[in-house]
Amino acid sequence: MIIRFVDNQVGRRWTCRKREDDVGFSWISSHRDRNSDGFGAGRAGADALKLKIACTATSDCASAMVARDEGIFAKHGLDVDLTLIAINTNIPPAIVSDSIQIGGPTETVFLQAVDGGLDLVAVEGASVMDPVANGAVAAVARKGVTIKDAKDFVGKKVGAPGIGAFLHVLFRKWLIDNGVDPKSVNFVEVTFPTMSDALKSSAVDAVLTVEPFVSRMKAAGVGDVATRYAAELARTDPIISYVSTRAFAKRNPEAIKAFRAAIEEAAPIVNSDREKASASIAKFTKLPIDIVRLNRPNLATPELNGAEFAWWVDTMRQQDMLQSSINLDALVLP
Repeated sequence: MIIRFVDNQVGRRWTCRKREDDVGFSWISSHRDRNSDGFGAGRAGADALKLKIACTATSDCASAMVARDEGIFAKHGLDVDLTLIAINTNIPPAIVSDSIQIGGPTETVFLQAVDGGLDLVAVEGASVMDPVANGAVAAVARKGVTIKDAKDFVGKKVGAPGIGAFLHVLFRKWLIDNGVDPKSVNFVEVTFPTMSDALKSSAVDAVLTVEPFVSRMKAAGVGDVATRYAAELARTDPIISYVSTRAFAKRNPEAIKAFRAAIEEAAPIVNSDREKASASIAKFTKLPIDIVRLNRPNLATPELNGAEFAWWVDTMRQQDMLQSSINLDALVLP
């Protein structure tokens, strides 16, 4: 089956080829303990389920990172391959093509995928906005470019780590609230690790980014903060959810149950043990741990319900990013 997803923001068409069986996982061994349920804690010597998960280079999926590194996934019967994806908008096609079974798209990318016809469902919450997380978000202007308020972005080329992703949509909302038409700004995709070079080479005038990349760019002298736009918006909505195809979730309820249990066990570690969280984030993102330690990870929040997507849906409709009616109740797996 071939599924095509049109990004309504930029007219980009995604094509994903999907296996008809939608099995989505494989057993390490064909042998199982008949006295076990196949999943969960206390399964010494039992077979583990291979599961591929992918996120971008931020702290939003720290619960999955910690669950892998602290053996929590293994405790719940999962053998997880955690993969780094450079651009957030590449996650839905990877899920549908079965390159991964669970991904961490931003809520805006998830909603665009659903709006475009992909039958995806959030299986667990990953992260939410709060004052600390919002303060870590910034638009960084390159050295020599003066930006003092929203109108100074008019005509500028701004790099975003995913057109239609969280930082991009949030910034467009900030522009609108400050009387600036987002269409007057030229947005291009720039991955987090290449933002510093993009500023240094004058490929862009500014980038939309987060810590620890903000601090690294400032320390390198390639740019400075133009606005802490997320802090001004002061939202507390979800940032990223763990998402799978609905077919995979329905056909593999024990895998989803094990995944949820692992994330719910790992989330408190992310929120309370800065050192363990930092070590896992540094390992996954390949950032120096001393840099990662400077900033608190975004709050790991497994709890999620469909109503929490309402503000995002309204915001995206304001930006003409959604074409169909979104059923909030169907967005989250019961």
